Amino acid sequence: MSETAVKIDAKLVKELREKSGAPMGDCLKALQEAKGDMEEAFVVLRKRGMASAAKKASRTTNEGSVGTYIHAGGKIGVLVELNCESDFVARTPDFQELLRDIAMHIAAADPRYVRREDVTAEDIEREKEIYRAQAASTGKPPAIIEKMLEGKMSKFYEEVCLLDQPFIKEQSHTIAQIISTRVAKLGENISVRRFARFKVGDPNWTVATTAQTASEEPTA
Repeated sequence: MSETAVKIDAKLVKELREKSGAPMGDCLKALQEAKGDMEEAFVVLRKRGMASAAKKASRTTNEGSVGTYIHAGGKIGVLVELNCESDFVARTPDFQELLRDIAMHIAAADPRYVRREDVTAEDIEREKEIYRAQAASTGKPPAIIEKMLEGKMSKFYEEVCLLDQPFIKEQSHTIAQIISTRVAKLGENISVRRFARFKVGDPNWTVATTAQTASEEPTA
């Protein structure tokens, strides 16, 4: 064992394990690489988790589970379908916890779409026109206006797309990053297929599906 490894306190490993959900061995290696720096070690694990998730992103997710969340004394209800690759993983506590967390997040954050790719062309163009008009009023040159537009659209996606939203229980992570952490831990691709959100007395409700899911729905 290296000198650096000897200096890693077991309490640090346990703390990083609880924070990241990563296996103990990976937490130890990350702390060794980060020379005991907790935050840096967490970044190392996140990078590895994202890389691991990217490798699995193309794998088919035909299993999974449907979860619900009822909030505010029955005034808000959410139904969400979370998919994975096997029924075994779908039944694990980690997967079910993720499902509950996502349903709870949807109840609180009220996203309108699952992913950026699902936002309609009409919504995108409407937002761009609004932001262009706002930017033009500043008198800035077109090149600067386009840069401002990029920033505004990024913020728009963060507000309306589930995967881009900061997780309500951990604002430093997006829903996409939270899912990627579980992908790395469980070893299977995980994806949100669709969700519905209802609020008592509100004439508007949200039913969101991924573009791929919508294309698979039977036509009347």
